[in-house]
Order: sequence, then C-alpha cells, then structure tokens
Amino acid sequence: MTDTIGKVTQRCKIAAGLFWADYAVLGAQVKELEAAGVDWLHIEVRDGKYMDFGMPRGGFDIIEATRASSSLEIEAQLQMYRPTFDVFNQLKDLGVDLISLPIETTGEMIFQQITYIKEKLDLKVGVWAWQGVPTYAFEQFIHPYVDIIEYESRAPFWVRPVAGKSPHTMDPIMVTTIRKLHDMIAAAGMEDRIELMEDGGLNAGNVGEFIAAGMTVGEFSSPLLKGPEGKLQPGTGAIAAAVSKLRAVMDAASDKYRNENGLIA
Repeated sequence: MTDTIGKVTQRCKIAAGLFWADYAVLGAQVKELEAAGVDWLHIEVRDGKYMDFGMPRGGFDIIEATRASSSLEIEAQLQMYRPTFDVFNQLKDLGVDLISLPIETTGEMIFQQITYIKEKLDLKVGVWAWQGVPTYAFEQFIHPYVDIIEYESRAPFWVRPVAGKSPHTMDPIMVTTIRKLHDMIAAAGMEDRIELMEDGGLNAGNVGEFIAAGMTVGEFSSPLLKGPEGKLQPGTGAIAAAVSKLRAVMDAASDKYRNENGLIA
C-alpha cells in the first residue's frame, strides 16, 4: 500500500477522481491509472440528500471494487448531510485511507469526528468545501490532525455536460483563494504536512496557475477519463497518455514554483 497523502513533496500530486469512470470496466481503468503513475484515487461518496437533484453516486460497492483493483490510497470525499460515525466505520472496513468531511454539512460534531477518524480509526482526514465558502472557515482546520484541505470550484449541474470537458466552471477567484489558503497553512508552519487540493475544472492548460499559487495536489477526473469521443477505455493507451500529458505539465510547474520546502517565495 502506498503512503502518499499528507506527505507534502516538491512535486505536485495527482488525485485521480473516478466520477467519470466507466463502471462497466472500472477495475481495468483503476489499474491503468495506477500504472500510469497517479498518486491516489478520489471517490465522491453521496447520500442522496446532500445533492438531491440526482441519485447517489460513488457508493460502498464502488469503493469495494476500487480497493480490490488497486494498491493506491483511496479517498472518500463525503458529499453527505451530517455523516455518522457508522459511515466512518464502514469506510474503514472497505479499505479507505482518507475521509474528507464537508465543512458546510458535517455539523457541530465535525472536530469530534476528525478526532475519531484520526485516533480511533487511524485513518487520514481532510475537510473540503465548495467555492463560495470563505477562506476563514478553514482557519480552525489548520491543525495537526488534518492531512488535507480541499476547495472545489462551482459546477452548474443543470447544464448538459460537453464531451471531453469538465462540468465545472473555473472562475479567476479560485486561484486567489488557493493562494490565500496556502498562505494560511504556511503562516501556521504546516506547509510540509497539510496538503492543499483544488478540486474540479483543472486541466493541463490551467493547472500551472494553481501550482504557482500553492496547490500541492490537483483532483482530475475529466482530463484522465474523458475524451471527445466519450469515456476513455482501458487497453487503448488513452488513459496512460492522458496521465503522462498532465504529469509533464505539472512537473514543469512544480520545478518552476516549488522546492523541497514548499512554494518558492
């Protein structure tokens, strides 16, 4: 099993999101993502209430199949309304390595839950929020127990997705927000231990801006699993090529903007 999450490096990392996976060939896609060199796997786990305009996605069966297909660390990003300790226990049993809690909807127990995940379950833990949540909402989570802070760009889900493109909208303020979050983490002396992720809308054309702003890991699904003709299929070399293209751009930006101590001043 890899041990990558929460170990900040000079090289910006790739969290491969499985939202756009083809579940008919999920195991093969996951194996190709791992072989191509992504750093961990990111699964959005919904309860059907948090985002009630659509059916739940990324359930326990998807996690189980992913765990059976990969030795990479698996993140469960909870898109849930008031997730429970029982959910955390089940995720632990399924082989999840990181549980990311939604700041807006976890409720008053969020820090008790962070402590439970960290101390009782011995898992890594993160917090995340959608664009629009102010940066000061993350201040109390810049804490030794938190392995990653995630900020997600807005997504107009009522608009029909375009083949080969992310459904997210990338507003310029997102770069500014990531920089503010980085500066908060650095000011607390935790730049070497808390990952900073931008989630949604990233691609080879804009990822360098976010690395320059202090992002240490990017979440990508559309760029790794979708093309103009639809979802990328295993056995064609398309998934490996997509990872390689993205990695080359990210490595170049990491070399330009980062060193072993973090963001270059």
